[in-house]
Amino acid sequence: MRAVLLGPPGAGKGTQAVKLVEKYNVPQISTGDIFRKNIKEGTELGKKAQEYMNSGQLVPDELVVDLVKDRLMQDDCANGYLLDGFPRTIFQAQELDKFLAENGQKLDAVINFEVGYETLMERLTGRRICKKCGAGYHIKNIPPKVEGICDKCGGELEQRKDDTRETAENRIAVYEESTAPLIGYYTETGALKNFNAEKDHSVVFEEIVKELGE
Repeated sequence: MRAVLLGPPGAGKGTQAVKLVEKYNVPQISTGDIFRKNIKEGTELGKKAQEYMNSGQLVPDELVVDLVKDRLMQDDCANGYLLDGFPRTIFQAQELDKFLAENGQKLDAVINFEVGYETLMERLTGRRICKKCGAGYHIKNIPPKVEGICDKCGGELEQRKDDTRETAENRIAVYEESTAPLIGYYTETGALKNFNAEKDHSVVFEEIVKELGE
């Protein structure tokens, strides 16, 4: 299985990725992980990426593509992979298609999670983290037994800066501007598969598997 996960922050990509990786026995590949690995190992591509990041600049599309292509050529990707966070732009999608064609491959699906704005905001702003042990909760979906207190260690729960309404609104806006155009691109290629991610995550997973096949 070769697939791309597409959807706004809070759509549940992470939850489904864990299930899909286990189901199909393929690696989950994210650009963040690739950056960290190359930087840690001091590769030439990693050094270039680090230079941009140190200066506060976005890593250019061309370099991101080179890093991802290098990762996809590794042995554990021979039977497929799940791309999370790549491609983010039309250029990256086009370059991925070229790479796949050159290697006699194609995407089995671009899994697009559709979620309404208010649901996204509720999910993103409802997250809470234990200050003491780092356990995660959600005030609606995974509430603690006692409000504001961690079930596991009794520590105080807090809302991360990343999960405030202002930050959540900005993250969604950035997605709509830069990544949402991929929906149109993959609709034209015929690879896009839409899923209503407002349903229970187990139902969404079953629908994805049914679409992809066993």
